[in-house]
Amino acid sequence: MSTVSYVWSGSDDVAWSEIGSGAPLLIGGWWMSHLERDWEYAPFRAFVEEMARHRRVIRTDPPGSGLSRSRPETPESLEPHVAAMKAVLDAADAPEATLFAGSSGCAVAVEFAARHPDRVRRLILSGAYLDGSSIASPADRAALVELVRRSWGVSSRVMSDIFYPDATAEQRRAYARHQRSTATADAAAAGLRAVYSFDARAAASRVRTPALVLHRRGDRAIPLALGAAAAAAIPGARLEVLDGSAHHPWHGDAAGFLRPALAFDGVTDAQLPGGLVADTREPETGPGRMASPISAREREVLVLISQGKTDAQIAAELFLSVHTVHRHVANARTKLGVPTRAAAAAWAIAHAGGG
Repeated sequence: MSTVSYVWSGSDDVAWSEIGSGAPLLIGGWWMSHLERDWEYAPFRAFVEEMARHRRVIRTDPPGSGLSRSRPETPESLEPHVAAMKAVLDAADAPEATLFAGSSGCAVAVEFAARHPDRVRRLILSGAYLDGSSIASPADRAALVELVRRSWGVSSRVMSDIFYPDATAEQRRAYARHQRSTATADAAAAGLRAVYSFDARAAASRVRTPALVLHRRGDRAIPLALGAAAAAAIPGARLEVLDGSAHHPWHGDAAGFLRPALAFDGVTDAQLPGGLVADTREPETGPGRMASPISAREREVLVLISQGKTDAQIAAELFLSVHTVHRHVANARTKLGVPTRAAAAAWAIAHAGGG
């Protein structure tokens, strides 16, 4: 890893580093970040090193995390995160960059792209959501934050199961150790509260940057429906659904994730090194496809909702009662684990044609 540099952003002393050459690409996001500890984690390092074969990769620890100083906790407002991103790009002498954001970083990247369209060449989102409150119920969010604060050892293993469900036992242990190395229990809990607080829904419609949303079909941390809703909210964004269940792009089939990401950013060389190999295990229900959690009728109703039709119009078209339409929507939302009918409809569009 190159030398860690610092730049002031308001009252935040923000850490950043870079590797590689070529067009700038700023990578960031996810629940926690630590420039040094992340670099010591082999899957992450291999992922970034492959990116750096094609791009000048700029990494940063957001305010209140990792090596960034002056703030004890991750701020729950998007404002300081957006300001820090701009400060890092200025310090790196990068007037324009591709933003490669993941998970909670997607809300920051969307907000930044809406405010600074001249600074963003491409927008690539991984495991995206726009509204943190849609990830889980208020009670579940509070319980998980408290579990992280009270028992970081146990909760890091719980998070490993959520983020990397198909990992081997040793991979899960390694990832749990890595999580604990990046933050204290209090800092991790604060970071998780920030994850749930971010909301970039209003900014999404103002994004004019070409955008690609990559989301794994079986992601348990951020359901596919939330990624589909993010893609639907950004004008002209393309959603690409990938097989697999790992939340982070460097886990599981990392090569299969990097190829479309780099191609979207103009990289034509799709040859990836042996360190990035696909997980060749077949999905449980056959090649390239997982069983739909909703019924054919529920899918039909959701597709009509995505077309802007009211429940009364849907009922008339499908020869159902309005009450039955309501019930299909409620059942689909429960099965998909999403909070709104719009998110459920976005999921149906993402899975149009089956799957």
